[in-house]
Amino acid sequence: MLDWLVTHIDLLLALASGLVTAASALAALTPTPKDDNWVAACRRVVDVLALNIGHARRPDA
Repeated sequence: MLDWLVTHIDLLLALASGLVTAASALAALTPTPKDDNWVAACRRVVDVLALNIGHARRPDA
């Protein structure tokens, strides 16, 4: 499993950034707060995967 992750890290990073970008664009283009909540949840997941927790997080996040 770890070998697969190391081998495909570039694909996984591109996929994660593409998903966050698409979700952010959707939230910006639609006026409903329901999709904004979904984007916030995705961002929290990406923050945890990137180890942006505790003091590593931005103060405005």
